[in-house]
Amino acid sequence: MNAVSQLDQVKTGPWNGGRSPWSVEYGKIMMWFFLLSDAFTFSSLLIYYGAQRFSKLTWPDPDLVFQSIPGIKDTGAPLVFVGIMTFILILSSVTMVMAVEAGHRRVKKEVIGWLVATIIFGFMFLGCQALEWSHLHHEGFWWGTIPSAEELKHLFDGPVSLVAAQQFANLFFTITGFHGFHVFSGVMINVIILIMTINGTFEKRGHYLMVEKVGLYWHFVDLVWVFVFTFFYLV
Repeated sequence: MNAVSQLDQVKTGPWNGGRSPWSVEYGKIMMWFFLLSDAFTFSSLLIYYGAQRFSKLTWPDPDLVFQSIPGIKDTGAPLVFVGIMTFILILSSVTMVMAVEAGHRRVKKEVIGWLVATIIFGFMFLGCQALEWSHLHHEGFWWGTIPSAEELKHLFDGPVSLVAAQQFANLFFTITGFHGFHVFSGVMINVIILIMTINGTFEKRGHYLMVEKVGLYWHFVDLVWVFVFTFFYLV
């Protein structure tokens, strides 16, 4: 019995490993591993989009495709709506930071407030994305579906390519949909963490480490959006 307990002890010698090299809690490092694998998935999708984008002589111009503010105006406001979406997501990242910081201080009331704000901003982003999808679908874009060549003329700064338009539509809905799924998952996880905070679960544990782990996921989702925004809306 004594031999087993000695085996379980953390070895601290220079060649024994132990807590080296990171000294990170198990759950947190597992979250990092998950985020790394997820980063590979997003990278492969965006690299494929870039390969398709730059292998075509013409491609739908983002300034012409995304120039509407759904429900307000159809033309004349290039990238304004996606700018609002991006600002909302950045705000949600700030509120998540504040929730984690309040958790470090173990101030339950502040953690609850900042988590509520993060959840609201997350739902706002998803609502904006749904509006944008609805608008593009109304214009004739969907998986496997694009407007006619005549209708596409005002979206190309040059010759119209039906193949490029179809690739753009397929990849736009796939990649932004995949990211939207991550945002929705993050919102649901935040709701669960909020309920646990209200019930005093983390107070009983003596720490709010779970809030920090969820924060890592949320910041990752926000960071991925920077790349999605760059690839689809700026390039």
